[in-house]
Amino acid sequence: MTDLASAYAGVPADRPTLAERAAACPHDATFALAIAYDGTPFSGFARQPGQLTVQGELERALSVLLRREVPTVCAGRTDAGVHARGQVVSFDADAAELAGRTPRSLQRSLNALVDDRIAVSRVVAVPRGFSARFDAVEREYRYLLFDQPCRPVLFADRAWAVGKPLDVEAMREGAAHLVGEHDFKSFCLAASAVGKPTRRCVREVAVERAELLGDPVVVVRVVGNAFLHSMVRAMVGTLVAVGLGRRDPGWVAEALAARDRAAAGENAPAHGLVLWSVAYEGAPGRLLAGGDAWERAPWPAPTCAGDGGGDA
Repeated sequence: MTDLASAYAGVPADRPTLAERAAACPHDATFALAIAYDGTPFSGFARQPGQLTVQGELERALSVLLRREVPTVCAGRTDAGVHARGQVVSFDADAAELAGRTPRSLQRSLNALVDDRIAVSRVVAVPRGFSARFDAVEREYRYLLFDQPCRPVLFADRAWAVGKPLDVEAMREGAAHLVGEHDFKSFCLAASAVGKPTRRCVREVAVERAELLGDPVVVVRVVGNAFLHSMVRAMVGTLVAVGLGRRDPGWVAEALAARDRAAAGENAPAHGLVLWSVAYEGAPGRLLAGGDAWERAPWPAPTCAGDGGGDA
């Protein structure tokens, strides 16, 4: 077990195993896409009838290429307006459907078909039954804050302009209470928590000053195994209340213990949030993480008709 997986070993995961998913898979191969998108024009990731969504665009493009409906699974269903740099999406197909295509040619075809605000950066053949959601070991989100008295005109659609200087040290003190395995019911959309487990493990919450396009910004980085609906935005909104001096850092612990959404701060606006990266174990994780190795990775060959796919 890797160090990353060990960090979350004590967190229960109610999910089907890879073997169970492979047995139920109706196709002979599974693929994963690494994608980025500007969330501004989309009504979130998840498909919705009559709405422009990231999933809807990807599935439309795949259906054109494979000439059938192609269901997809993502690592994290981002809300309307939330962006992604390192989203991962998986889908099943028969190797014969992609005969003659290489990872690079499939990437190019998808980018030609999807909305221009979506970019497919890598296409990887993964173990049959692989799930972008269930096989994810860790997810990282980043939130951008602008705390100067003017407007961040060059990246206004990427940052929450809070209008006043933030006390970063106080925010760090408050953020420390959110690290570890806790019940985060106070930090998720109340309706989504009904009848569902709300314990999650957060490995890191970092608050740092940085520079973007020559302007000073504050970046909140949140890393954990999984997140509840609007959890990161609620965490950031709570930390901003501390940073502006409206609450003391100890209030964050009180809000967490209350297990009541009304006890914590407001949801930070969606446009400042980015799904930064998703980590996986083994070869899928290495290939999806970056570099050009994905272009040279093994690509499933079509199975000869009638061979049954069994061992000799």
